[in-house]
Amino acid sequence: MSMLAKLKGYVLTASSWLFKTPERSLDQAYDAALMIKAIEDEHFQGNRISARSNGYSSNVSSYFQAELRKYLNIAKLKLTEFRASSLFVDISNQTTSGFKLANNSPEQLAFETRDKAAIILEKLKFIDEVLARYAPERRTPLQPAPPSNSLVPAPPATPARLDNPNSPAPNNTNEWVRSSTVPTPATKVDKASEGPNIVPRSILRTFVRLRRDLDPQSEVEVVENFRNTKARTIISIRFILLIILIPLLTQQVSKNFLIGPLVDRFRADQPVEIFLNTDLEEEAFIELQRFEEKLKFKSLISDGPGLTVEAIEEEVKEKAIELAEEYNYRSANAIKNVFADLLSLVAFACVLAISKREIAIVKSFMDEVIYGLSDSAKAFIIILFTDVFVGFHSPHGWEVILGGVSRHLGLPENHDFIFLFIATFPVILDTVFKYWIFRYLNRISPSAVATYRNMNE
Repeated sequence: MSMLAKLKGYVLTASSWLFKTPERSLDQAYDAALMIKAIEDEHFQGNRISARSNGYSSNVSSYFQAELRKYLNIAKLKLTEFRASSLFVDISNQTTSGFKLANNSPEQLAFETRDKAAIILEKLKFIDEVLARYAPERRTPLQPAPPSNSLVPAPPATPARLDNPNSPAPNNTNEWVRSSTVPTPATKVDKASEGPNIVPRSILRTFVRLRRDLDPQSEVEVVENFRNTKARTIISIRFILLIILIPLLTQQVSKNFLIGPLVDRFRADQPVEIFLNTDLEEEAFIELQRFEEKLKFKSLISDGPGLTVEAIEEEVKEKAIELAEEYNYRSANAIKNVFADLLSLVAFACVLAISKREIAIVKSFMDEVIYGLSDSAKAFIIILFTDVFVGFHSPHGWEVILGGVSRHLGLPENHDFIFLFIATFPVILDTVFKYWIFRYLNRISPSAVATYRNMNE
């Protein structure tokens, strides 16, 4: 009897799963369409998800295109599964429990059947309307607008952004999603949304937002968006720390434990020059001369017997030996820095080569942070960077930076090269800043450009 009971349970479970297949597939397709609609309302003002809309960066647009492609595939697959399973299971003739129960009255069965049929029709209308936005124009039938008492959210009455109508239509939806540079033609749904409305569109968008907030799935979507944002922030911060710490640690470890002992052993065994370049030699001679003049000055102003010539020479000799040791160490340290910096550059290149996904996420994160600032904050940052790197006082800063790099690598400070660099590089950098402001920022945030001009004046 136990085996028979188990077998009966398995049969009932399989039957329940089979009878619920159409409803389950329709719900999954409906959820995918709702996710597409949520992205449209949240980031594209109710318009189609397009790679050329709202001035998003290429990485952010790629993220939206990937999400769109995923939900479109889910909706189409589950809709096909719904149609196939509906041939064998009459979903509209089931009760909410999935089976017709014997103790249900005929009136209750009729009521549940009509109610369920209405819900199925509304869900199918909404799914077809969302998919029609991303279907080729020659295959897109004009879907009727849902009634005012619709159970699903209606499309917002916001003007859709029309792309270039002269561009050829893609062969399928995936091709349209993959195309991020070629504009796509507008569908009939987009054209229909451009008509005048009696009620202002901002009020309609408010009602759509309220309806989305009251949707039972909105909390799940908010939590999922928060998790995605949190994961992207963690990945970005971790990658930025790694890309800074790994080269620094590589430079210090290789310098102290690998390159340093080799250079010290080589310079101890071989007769080498104390001064690596003439600048170090001149600096040491000036310091030794100042020490000798200081001793003579103290000897002349002292009340007692001053230092003799032999005592001064002895002090100068000790100072010369001390300077020789110091500058020998500085020369060896410069050689170590050259090889250690090369290894740190190799480590930096390796991190970039194996972290293409993290780089894309960091670009998206930085774009969101930068373009999410207020107009005054953008203008402040632009003015700060331009004044520091290409402003009136920037040549002195570049001279200090180039001098520090030369001393770090043990190179002589070539003043002609420094002056030529200062005369050309800030000008090129200033041109790049102005081109970025004119080409990108002026299109993405004209108010920020206007604020920048007012602050700069």
